[in-house]
Amino acid sequence: MGDSGGSAVSVDIERISFGGKEHHIQTKHGPVSVAVYGDHDKHALITYPDIALNHMSCFQGLLFCPEAASLLLHNFCIYHISPPGHELGATPISPSSPVQSVDELADQVAEVLDFFGLGSVMCLGVSAGAYILTLFATKYRERVLGLILVSPLYKTPSWTEWFYNKLMSNLLYYYGMCDMVKDCLLQRYFGKRVRGGSVVPESDIMQACRSFLDQRQSMNIWRFIQTINQRHDLTESLKQLQCRTLIFVGENSQFHTEAVHMTTKLDKRYSALVEVQACGSVVTEEQPHAMLIPMEYFLMGYGLFRPSHVSSSPRSPLNPFCISPDLLSPESMGVKLKPIKTRANLGV
Repeated sequence: MGDSGGSAVSVDIERISFGGKEHHIQTKHGPVSVAVYGDHDKHALITYPDIALNHMSCFQGLLFCPEAASLLLHNFCIYHISPPGHELGATPISPSSPVQSVDELADQVAEVLDFFGLGSVMCLGVSAGAYILTLFATKYRERVLGLILVSPLYKTPSWTEWFYNKLMSNLLYYYGMCDMVKDCLLQRYFGKRVRGGSVVPESDIMQACRSFLDQRQSMNIWRFIQTINQRHDLTESLKQLQCRTLIFVGENSQFHTEAVHMTTKLDKRYSALVEVQACGSVVTEEQPHAMLIPMEYFLMGYGLFRPSHVSSSPRSPLNPFCISPDLLSPESMGVKLKPIKTRANLGV
């Protein structure tokens, strides 16, 4: 392990079907929890979840998809970073501790890499987590091989997002994780098909997420919302990104417009957009199979995954032949990634 100037306490924890170890690392900007899965000798994949989530509630669906788990664990050792106080079993953060800025959270990611002795890494983030990792990539360009962003944010909050964040902050501060806060968060995460309604009952994903949110430390969530609500615009910084970027966004995501607009600010030679039909923001949980084939071809550009033949998995609703032929060209696979727009076909 590299020396980050801090200390850590590591606890063995059985997480899912493949074991993992959770590390509690002290950084210059406060403690952070990192759950590590896989072979440390492989390339590193860093993940960062959305508000009020951690790796168990934001990336479990993706890693429970057998093909995706095989793809990722075959190529990577996965380092799941939790926002401060979002890890399983977290205790309340002291009120005297200052609320970190988005820049401090990005710097914290760099300290995590130093602690584990990691060089250049692949990054996978969802919404608020996608913003933190994009900011990290703009500040530490030489340390990022590529970005896989799910319903990403990159601008200052819109008035609508600012209002909802302010509403949740006030409710969390005075009432804790009440039903209204949970409803706001679930609307942020999922599309209507998953959320259900007066006629259609809530899905299992919704019920599990409600139960998960009940276990969160309200003031820790409040702190992360405060941080994200004060984020700055990354538009100019995006032009200097030196890595390839693959963006997924659900067509029903609250951040759909921002994610699509973000692709216009990136170098079109090295970025691609995948829109997932009938899906909300957290594609990793709602429709993880739709991510499989685009990720396969994205990783082929790094020589990390080279399938012997192109096949359409019965588990994946995304047909590879819906992808732009330019993306699959040898030049694109080895040198650059063309912009694409695809839709998951739920009928497959």
